[in-house]
Amino acid sequence: MQREIKGWHVFSVFALAFGIIISVNLTLAFNAVRTFPGLEVKNSYVASQSFDRDRTAQLALAWDVQATLEGDELVLRIVDNGQPIAPEIETATFGRATSVAQDQTPDFRFERGALRADVVAGAGNWNLRIKARAADGTLFQQRIIVEPGA
Repeated sequence: MQREIKGWHVFSVFALAFGIIISVNLTLAFNAVRTFPGLEVKNSYVASQSFDRDRTAQLALAWDVQATLEGDELVLRIVDNGQPIAPEIETATFGRATSVAQDQTPDFRFERGALRADVVAGAGNWNLRIKARAADGTLFQQRIIVEPGA
């Protein structure tokens, strides 16, 4: 015996399928908006006016910058002409790439040729966003992918 497919059967399948799609999309959109850090700059037009000049000045510093995790210690190595340096860190944020929920503000100290700070970190992708001031007043700002250390 064959069962006949009626209109309400087709409607139910379509309603269920689209209901699932819409529910998943709303859930993902809600979580994306809830966890995204937000704006990088308040006014992108104003920031763009000095971008090339600022980038040229920063590149002229020729700093070699590297960040690693050694256990629960964040190690930031800044090398200028082969010598480790400790510039003034204006702001530093250690956290995940896509969420501000675990952001931390490291308190750096200069030890053993590197800036070091105690942080709470686990496995996964971590970033360090820093703004540092060179001795000549040049602002260095960069997002550094933190590599897992020894």
